[in-house]
Amino acid sequence: MSALVGVKRVIDYAQRIRVRADKKGVETANVKMSMNPFDEIAVEEALRLKEKGHVKEVVAFTMGPTQSSQILLTALAMGADRGIHVVTDFEIESIHVAKALKKVVELEKPGVVILGKQAIDGDANQTGQYLAGLLNCSIATNASVVEKDGDSYKVTREIDGGLQTLKISSPAVITADLRLNEPRFATLPNIMKAKKKPVDKKTPEELGLTLKAHVETLKVEEPPTRQAGKKLESVDELVENLKKLGMI
Repeated sequence: MSALVGVKRVIDYAQRIRVRADKKGVETANVKMSMNPFDEIAVEEALRLKEKGHVKEVVAFTMGPTQSSQILLTALAMGADRGIHVVTDFEIESIHVAKALKKVVELEKPGVVILGKQAIDGDANQTGQYLAGLLNCSIATNASVVEKDGDSYKVTREIDGGLQTLKISSPAVITADLRLNEPRFATLPNIMKAKKKPVDKKTPEELGLTLKAHVETLKVEEPPTRQAGKKLESVDELVENLKKLGMI
């Protein structure tokens, strides 16, 4: 039984985001890119399942342009056994990734698919749910604890009222939340070894997919500049200022 893990190439979380001149997206030229942080957590969890003997192989999957191979390399350096790259320059959406993953799941037949709950670029939080719907299989989202229980998985999720524990049958889709684990670093020696690991490159057409846009971005704007705060000397002054603003 294998674990299939999805990884995505996104703008590094420490970079300052700049809106493109045409206001149709954000600037990605000459910007540092890295693996989506939630996907790093997903890779780490799959590797831990392998180390515990629950899965025999970890397969990393990505979809995107040729440059996305660097993100696969990071996953392989972390410990994934091999990679699958669906190469396309099309502006992909969550549903495209889910459909490609469905095709790969049908070929690979993994016992579990682990994804980050969302990507930090679009924050859509959709791919895992789409995939489970397409596969008609069990899903547990926003996982903070994952435990193997026979042929099933016990997944603890953080919800508004506290914690919820689900038992889901395999094959299943699990999406990782921030508190699931602390991902390991990809060391330089492991990065060099990762270059020798196999990566299967496919096109959407080879998987029987035709990509078409479902969403049109009308406009992207930077958030308004925050006004400077004002230090007040007394409660009376606070009340007076709130009255001027019409808040009381």
